[in-house]
Amino acid sequence: MNRVLVTGGAGFLGSHLCERLLQDGNDVICVDNLYTGSKDNIRHLMTNPYFEFIRHDVTEPLYVEVDQIYNLACPASPVHYQSNPVKTTKTSVYGALNMLGLAKRVHARILQASTSEVYGDPEIHPQPESYRGCVNPIGIRSCYDEGKRVAETLFFDYKRMHGIEIKVMRIFNTYGPRMNPLDGRVVSNFIVQALKGEDITIYGDGSQTRSFCYVDDLIEGMVRLMASPADFTGPCNLGNPGEFTIKQLAEKIVEKTGSKSKLIYQPLPSDDPLQRKPVIDLAKEHLGWEPKVMLDEGLDKTIAYFKRVI
Repeated sequence: MNRVLVTGGAGFLGSHLCERLLQDGNDVICVDNLYTGSKDNIRHLMTNPYFEFIRHDVTEPLYVEVDQIYNLACPASPVHYQSNPVKTTKTSVYGALNMLGLAKRVHARILQASTSEVYGDPEIHPQPESYRGCVNPIGIRSCYDEGKRVAETLFFDYKRMHGIEIKVMRIFNTYGPRMNPLDGRVVSNFIVQALKGEDITIYGDGSQTRSFCYVDDLIEGMVRLMASPADFTGPCNLGNPGEFTIKQLAEKIVEKTGSKSKLIYQPLPSDDPLQRKPVIDLAKEHLGWEPKVMLDEGLDKTIAYFKRVI
């Protein structure tokens, strides 16, 4: 039985990861300051004797004894990470430093949940891990984009300097149950607006593309990456290479919900990427991983969840 620490464990991805790790027979410590996470996401885990919740901010040091660390702590939706951009950068940078320091002290393997946002508004499509990105360092999204880029730098510097075992994953758009209805992400936004019969807000002309990965597939890839041989550090893209325009997504959701919502268009926010699609060759080769859940199936499950919570 491994003793596993999950930072950001009460968030959307973190709660699903904690659940999976417990199912696999691990002893799990969930750490979250509940800035964007919620106890509701982990309430069903509280009675498990191998689950422990600690309310803590990763910008401060943490002293626990663990075998593995999944570092997921950071607001991940534009609404939340732009509401306090300095705090967002501190969470990525200080959080990485504190968790790397812990990993060094206890000789734990550590995984960084990085993001496709490190590619910025890409000039290469689709995006392989070798692409270095096109990121605005002074824009409204920079607190998240650059914070995650610095975190990746710290992970590889700690590996080079101290020999700790690291894993770095770059997460592309992920969706599913337990998304926050108010987090401003495109899938949750569209589903909530459709279920309420409100106009569906599309930023730009809707031709920008995204690739949507169902949460169960993402967590499977994450667990496989942590368990992969030590010499495979990543960065490793994890996402669904199926590519859809934002307008196509909106139309699918309107159809699936039977909504009478109309599509309305607003100006595209600054630095919003026009294309996003992962190359997942490394994940296929080193992890034997690729997504199983296609968009229609995943949307059906996600819409069913939102019908219960709204």
